[in-house]
Amino acid sequence: MSVEVVTFGCRLNTSESEVMARLAAEAGLDRTIVVNTCAVTAEATRQARQAIRRLKRENPDARIVVTGCAAQTEPETFAAMGEVDRVIGNDEKMKASAWGETRTALGRGPDFGVAASEKVAVNDIMAVREQALHLVDGLAGRSRAFVQVQNGCDHRCTFCIIPFGRGNSRSVPMGEVVSQTRRLVENGYREVVLTGVDITSYGQGLPAEPKLGALVKAILRHVPDLERLRISSIDSVEADRDLLDVIADEPRFMPHLHLSLQAGDDMILKRMKRRHLSVDARAFCETVRRLRPDIVFGADIIAGFPTETEDMFARSLAIVEDCGLTHLHVFPFSPRPGTPAARMPQVPREVVKERARRLRAKGEAALAAHLNAMVGRSFRVLTETDAMGRTEHFTPVRLRAPAQPGVIVDIRVAGHDGREAMAA
Repeated sequence: MSVEVVTFGCRLNTSESEVMARLAAEAGLDRTIVVNTCAVTAEATRQARQAIRRLKRENPDARIVVTGCAAQTEPETFAAMGEVDRVIGNDEKMKASAWGETRTALGRGPDFGVAASEKVAVNDIMAVREQALHLVDGLAGRSRAFVQVQNGCDHRCTFCIIPFGRGNSRSVPMGEVVSQTRRLVENGYREVVLTGVDITSYGQGLPAEPKLGALVKAILRHVPDLERLRISSIDSVEADRDLLDVIADEPRFMPHLHLSLQAGDDMILKRMKRRHLSVDARAFCETVRRLRPDIVFGADIIAGFPTETEDMFARSLAIVEDCGLTHLHVFPFSPRPGTPAARMPQVPREVVKERARRLRAKGEAALAAHLNAMVGRSFRVLTETDAMGRTEHFTPVRLRAPAQPGVIVDIRVAGHDGREAMAA
């Protein structure tokens, strides 16, 4: 074993893990497992701790380095684990110097003990003001490439701890993003995904403060060989006119948007401190569907937010149909210490779980309807493995015959199993 990176959470973490693997190897680390954690829910943090214990049991001679959002927000929790040798903050993890210091702290011998004073390297993430582009040639085992265009978040939703793990919003200069996208396409990637924590805030702090739509247009204009472009989750109320133009007019921009909706009830949205109401979400989906009739929407929705009544929850169920959502990510509400929502009157856990189950069932029915509508139609599928790929709408397809990962193939859908389409 040299360096192994275990990744939890979002696409941004996936992209950063590739950079960390390179930095750790270049620093000379060996027999090291890096755990890149997520803090979006208490369950995500628990799963990271559980994985760390398992990894140490399976690799008793390996050193464990923990980083990511949970390490940034709860460094003491991980430092207290006997299995953990080093805790690195979210800003530090992307710096070569931090990995050189980690190598020194860990030492070379298998019995080297890490002093308590050297175990934690986590600085104030709120003090970070700039976002550098971290060059990668690709992502191991991935058929699509991710480009980080933004980090952090200036908003303070009452349920969310991520700004304290990522810091305030900061963006990568447009020219650097275009150059990195071109580099990845030259390395054979057919599809690129723009990622960040709050990508619709892109441009804040940059000269002239370009919006996300301007960035997308620049990429498509200056990287003509890029075949497919996607963006990660967006706040629909921050979608700018240029982005809507791209959605309407650019076939290389894939017809799939994932929306950060969180709820369908206006009082809950206000208590979440979101920046939209349910009418805004519906209006956005109607506008985009008019511009791009084949668009498919995914969304994040939280079940059982504090003070949520059955009537309020019913409005979250209703918005699945009202907005025509297909790919649903359901989160049972999980109180995060230090957030305002953790101090609000809580919904009983059994009710939270039951509402999450009903919301997932609603999402499964919506996906099944979408899959039914695909039967008999043809799609261009980017293969992720030799047996599976995704359509332009990000719908998974089981291939009939093995294909090389990372290529685009034409398929016709013959049926589905309720979760993925089946190629004819």
